[in-house]
Amino acid sequence: MDVHLIDGTYELFRHFFAVPPASDVNGQEIGAVRGVLTSVLSMIERGSTHLGVATDHVVESFRNDLYAGYKTSEGVAPELLSQFPILEEALMAMGVVVWPMVEFEADDALASAAAKAAQDDRVKLVFICTPDKDLSQCVSGTRVVQLDRRRDLTRDEAGVFEKFGVKPASIPDYLALVGDSADGFPGIVGWGAKAAAQALSQYPHLEDIPKDWLAWHPTIKKARSLSESLFGTWSDVLLYRTLATLRLDVPVFDTVEDLRWQGPQPNFEAYCQRLRAPDLLRRVTAATTRSYG
Repeated sequence: MDVHLIDGTYELFRHFFAVPPASDVNGQEIGAVRGVLTSVLSMIERGSTHLGVATDHVVESFRNDLYAGYKTSEGVAPELLSQFPILEEALMAMGVVVWPMVEFEADDALASAAAKAAQDDRVKLVFICTPDKDLSQCVSGTRVVQLDRRRDLTRDEAGVFEKFGVKPASIPDYLALVGDSADGFPGIVGWGAKAAAQALSQYPHLEDIPKDWLAWHPTIKKARSLSESLFGTWSDVLLYRTLATLRLDVPVFDTVEDLRWQGPQPNFEAYCQRLRAPDLLRRVTAATTRSYG
């Protein structure tokens, strides 16, 4: 079987800015919700059998306690934030497993689910459905891959190296050096993508980098200034790596079979009525009939 793990937060943001606004029967904005439901349903219609969707039920997480500058919900449109609980409930009604994150982030749930699914010998491929660079650290060989559904681009371990110049295991170290503006931490002065790739391709983790810049591999340019910047802010870079490292201990499922889509819940019709989405109900009904008669 193949397992598809979907970044619901990314999908909701993407559809919020891509589809026209729409209101449910109560006047609540739900345009992005309908877009994500339709997108997930299209995966089922094309043959996806085992799915899970992770969402940031609350944008803030344990990482905000570690670093004051970490991303928050400040500046996110209320019309977008208000759709998260609706999306979670609607997906569950459609029969899809959902992990709404509060203490952790959606990325942590996806990382945990990917690691757990990969332990099952019955699983042929694990698709982590998001273009988010953080999730590149979870890619393994050609079996656990990232899928950018919008661009129809699949990235395996070789693809991660081609894009970043480092292997998946070094992605947290890479992000610690270059920073991640989406998550709110700046990286280390002087360390750009090229320098980080040069260093981490020789020394996979921060602790592997020699403290004496004269011992650095000759392919690494400006070794002295990079060394001074790195070791002068050592505690900061270790903190940034902690922020960039995804957790693998989020409770997600007991067995991969828990992710099998078996059709909608009895309340799905009511949700479709609320969302003014009769076509969604028709398509889900047809998909259920095709799968289970």
